Amino acid sequence: MFCMNKAMRLALAALSYTDIDIKKNYKLRRSVAKIKAPLLTKPLYNFRDLKICSDGREIPVRIYTPKTPTNDRVLLFFHGGGWVTESVDTYNRVCLNLAKGTGCRVISVEYRLAPEHPFPAGLEDCYAVAREFICSPEGFDITPDKITLIGDSAGANLAAAVSLLARDRGEFSIHSQILIYPATYNDHTENSPFPSVVENGKGYLLTSKKVSDYMTLYMSSEEDKNSPYFAPLLAADFSKQPATLIITAQYDPLRDEGEAYGKRLANAGVKVRIYRAKEALHGYFSLEPIYPQVRKTYELINKFLYEVQSNDQSPGGRLEPS
Repeated sequence: MFCMNKAMRLALAALSYTDIDIKKNYKLRRSVAKIKAPLLTKPLYNFRDLKICSDGREIPVRIYTPKTPTNDRVLLFFHGGGWVTESVDTYNRVCLNLAKGTGCRVISVEYRLAPEHPFPAGLEDCYAVAREFICSPEGFDITPDKITLIGDSAGANLAAAVSLLARDRGEFSIHSQILIYPATYNDHTENSPFPSVVENGKGYLLTSKKVSDYMTLYMSSEEDKNSPYFAPLLAADFSKQPATLIITAQYDPLRDEGEAYGKRLANAGVKVRIYRAKEALHGYFSLEPIYPQVRKTYELINKFLYEVQSNDQSPGGRLEPS
């Protein structure tokens, strides 16, 4: 029988890198990712680059528009990479597939990376871009309540943190968010309360040690680890958060903390749908839609976007079994 998990592992390994020490070789990791980044040509794709100004700095963003848009929602995308690696360029293919698969415009944010720019620099960039598009949408032909935050891994962490920060600062509101295998907690050692950290912490490309190393590079001090904007699961209040879709991967050390975050939101009265992708590894969303797990993810995203568009936000917090 064809083993999708094995095929997925091989495909992700091809997109990934050797088992290098992230803390010592994060610049090498960035170089490898940059070499593998697909090139864009405007005759083939509708995209444009612009910069959002905030507090004297310019934040690059790239807007992908489907050739034939079928959905007027806008997906504000924060890429993964452990807050340390990856970029708008290395996520070109993911965002192009996302625009094609949903019919939505996708806006990808080039936030600052650690360790040169530790927490909360990247978060503040993502927040500033969200604020600009939501509070000053006139120049972008965007309706604020049609914006959905979306991210994978560290990008999903940033999306959740932006939603919390927006509520706490009171400058704007987030309508909905999609968190794909989010990092939500601050401990990925053997002391973690989540079984997936131990069960899936070795042998599945993303290891629990790598997660810990990324977080060490991301934080500016030990105190950061206790901030809900660093680890959203530590929030004291989960109310007044946007309608949320959380998608986790079965063989991912981050699986249980992502699902726990969804349950906390649901317990606070937030409308949440949680889904665990079977036979999936962390990073699978970067693969092409030929993989059934990726196709299923697009189905879930499109269903969720339809639900929030029609205000039919009644999926509840049920966890679908793996």
